Amino acid sequence: MADERREADHVQDRRPLILLGLGGLGALAVVYLLALLLVGSGVPRGTSVLGVDIGGLSQEEAVQRLSQTLGDQAAQPLRVRAQGEVYTIEPAGSGLAFDAPATVAQVSGRRMNPLALIGEFFGSHELSPVTVVDRAALNSAVGDISLAVDKPPVEPTLTMDGKTPVLTDGVDGQALNVEGTSALLIDQFLQPRKAIVPVIDVVPPTVSRDAAKKARALARTAVSGPVQVTTGESEARIRPKAIADALSFAPVAGELQPSLDGGVLYQAVAKKLALVNDPGRDASFAIEDGRPVVVPSKVGRGVSDEELAAGVLTVIGNEPPGREVAVTVGVREPTLTTEQAEKLGVTERLSTFTQNFPYAAYRVQNIGQAAKYVNGTVLMPGETFSMNDTIKERTEENGYTVGFVVGPGGVFAEELGGGVSAATTATWTAAFYAGMERVFTQAHSIYISRYQPGLEATVAWGIFDMTFRNDTPNAVFITASTTNTSMTVSFWGTNEYDDIKAEFGEKRGITPFTTIYDKSKKCLGQSGVEGFTIDVDRVFYKDGKEVKRERITTLYRPAPEVICGKKKPDTEFGGKPKPNQTTEPGTTPTEPAPPDESAPVFGNG
Repeated sequence: MADERREADHVQDRRPLILLGLGGLGALAVVYLLALLLVGSGVPRGTSVLGVDIGGLSQEEAVQRLSQTLGDQAAQPLRVRAQGEVYTIEPAGSGLAFDAPATVAQVSGRRMNPLALIGEFFGSHELSPVTVVDRAALNSAVGDISLAVDKPPVEPTLTMDGKTPVLTDGVDGQALNVEGTSALLIDQFLQPRKAIVPVIDVVPPTVSRDAAKKARALARTAVSGPVQVTTGESEARIRPKAIADALSFAPVAGELQPSLDGGVLYQAVAKKLALVNDPGRDASFAIEDGRPVVVPSKVGRGVSDEELAAGVLTVIGNEPPGREVAVTVGVREPTLTTEQAEKLGVTERLSTFTQNFPYAAYRVQNIGQAAKYVNGTVLMPGETFSMNDTIKERTEENGYTVGFVVGPGGVFAEELGGGVSAATTATWTAAFYAGMERVFTQAHSIYISRYQPGLEATVAWGIFDMTFRNDTPNAVFITASTTNTSMTVSFWGTNEYDDIKAEFGEKRGITPFTTIYDKSKKCLGQSGVEGFTIDVDRVFYKDGKEVKRERITTLYRPAPEVICGKKKPDTEFGGKPKPNQTTEPGTTPTEPAPPDESAPVFGNG
């Protein structure tokens, strides 16, 4: 009986606890129902997105409020400040969009969880905005800015000044980091607009300083003594001066690789070896009565230029006495025979183009010298034409003089070879209309009015080139000639198309020029030029129909107006000194002239 009473007592003891538990659940239910009633079916109270309060609104009202606030902000152009210019990117056309419905949808369907509902009732909630990003479209838009930002590295150069090797250090380039810059734009997409600084990567030269020093050491050894050349009949020495004249270096696979001009070496030993006075001749072409004809080849006798250069190259790194090379004397076969030339398909004119330029003595010399190098070029099927290789480095030894170019910041400067941009433009434009495959062309950094916008090119030794490839099944023969005010380039071969035309788009993204004042004695005043972007389509026709179209997009930077002298207070000229100095040297002082030969800020023409 006692046990039964104790068990009953325990049961009675638990009743208050059970009632208390049921009471707690009831109270929780009451709070839940109260929270559900007050929160309603819309957006929970206390909800915001980047500081925009949408709490207590219906789903539709919340979407409308976000569209009117964050949506309007998202539609504003993004800005990127690079190279002293500000570039705009329109979000709508660049793959960036704010998704207001998806943002609001994040708070739907949460009321079944009592704890979450009560938390919303008593607390606040910050939603992350939903942004739609098309990475490919955004990267493409950002990539357009690379035209103004990217600067190729300058490889170190090794040249011979007499018998002294001269090493010029390379210079780091830079490249726009498209992914990193795109990420910055995404971060700022829904924020108040301010111009961002893009992410720019340093691009070092491919040839390191140590590799360049190694090449210089080889050059010193190469000219430390003569090289003995022997045949079965005689022998001769190639003196260090001739080795230096034939020696050159070019960046290849991270090294400054040496090469020797076999023709220079051959001239140094031909007479001494009593080989032959007639080295022979390759077949070529001439233009007679407006049509190309084959100039026959001629067989010679002697040492092959190629064999001589290859043999000497193997010993120039040796110290005496290991500087002897054996070569053979035989028939000097032409590289291109008459029979081969007749089968190359050089039968008609493909194109011709004349580039005019204002007379200046330096232009006549430099453009004329470049034309001599270009004239007579035979470009075989599949071969690539290099303007730099063809017209050689712009030095006095190679026939060039000092002329005007546009230097850093689009301001006049003087450099060897000023004016060869006209030769480059004439050659490239003729290649364009001949249908040659564009490999690389670099337009002038600023627009020069005598050139066709978007259809011109320049070069800078050791920095960038103008190259195109003969992608036809036939050879191409190139002729070039000059007057004191023009250069004409013609291409000859076999026409693959009935016609090739250029279609020029409208100028867009026009950027105004600035005005700067130069108090230095070297001031070369100039008029300003606006910057802009333009597209040029090359259209190929066959049987009267368009069969192919290629687009070239060119960005021109603005060139500043340069006024020689100190800025003066407001005058009748709007606060600027009278522009009696804003001309190209040699022109009428009172008549402003446009900028002359242009080159990127890191090179010359």
